[in-house]
Amino acid sequence: MSNPQELQQAILQRLMTVIDPETNLDVVRMRLVQDLAVDPQGKVSYIFRPSSPLCPIAVPLALSILQAIAEVEGVTGQHMTVVDYVGADELNEIINTVFS
Repeated sequence: MSNPQELQQAILQRLMTVIDPETNLDVVRMRLVQDLAVDPQGKVSYIFRPSSPLCPIAVPLALSILQAIAEVEGVTGQHMTVVDYVGADELNEIINTVFS
């Protein structure tokens, strides 16, 4: 898939399968993934904003989002930025070390 808009739509469709177990809603509907952008090479960048600063499932949700996006055909890489979460700095460091 070489069209960034088509790839973005495929990513959003895949993200609709990532469910927050506390609300039983997907991360797209909850607007936990924001500013999703795809470049022509298939690299994806976005913001993950957990539902609260103390969200007890922020780490598992972040990992589920990363995995879901990685599974979309055409994605060549991704960069997640976690914001508005008490452990954002640590989580960003782990994500950017392990998943870069």
